[in-house]
Amino acid sequence: MNISIPFEVLLVRVFGAVVLCGLIGLEREFHKNTAGLRTNMLIGLAAVTFCVITVHMMETMAEGHEAARLDPIRLVEAVTAGIAFLAAGVVVYTRGDVKGLTTGASMWLSAAIGLSAGLGMWPLALLASGMGIVVLWTLRRMQVAAGIKEE
Repeated sequence: MNISIPFEVLLVRVFGAVVLCGLIGLEREFHKNTAGLRTNMLIGLAAVTFCVITVHMMETMAEGHEAARLDPIRLVEAVTAGIAFLAAGVVVYTRGDVKGLTTGASMWLSAAIGLSAGLGMWPLALLASGMGIVVLWTLRRMQVAAGIKEE
């Protein structure tokens, strides 16, 4: 079975997702968080892969078959549920202090970026990546300056 998406488009979507999610992971890695570069890159890769599979199924398997109804929102639900499971593993609550919540949220963001890239929604993927980096980097700097967080 051939993939309905041209190879060049597929290549851009997969590499784009991995690179953009890698930027999020790089920030996490730089600050020695539990889910860093590799984790975020793999999350983006998985999300874009699931997305391409879904697009392919919608374009090829449902053609002319009334009985074959595909609901694309299930893709988003499945990826979100899977990432929620992984992200929950990095969140720790100890003595009234929550750790890992931002890392879990960054994992969720990487999944959304991967889905965006998989659907070819490049403005959204780029904007989400850029805003994610701004939020992670800038707000950490503000927290350090205010004495809330240590470098």
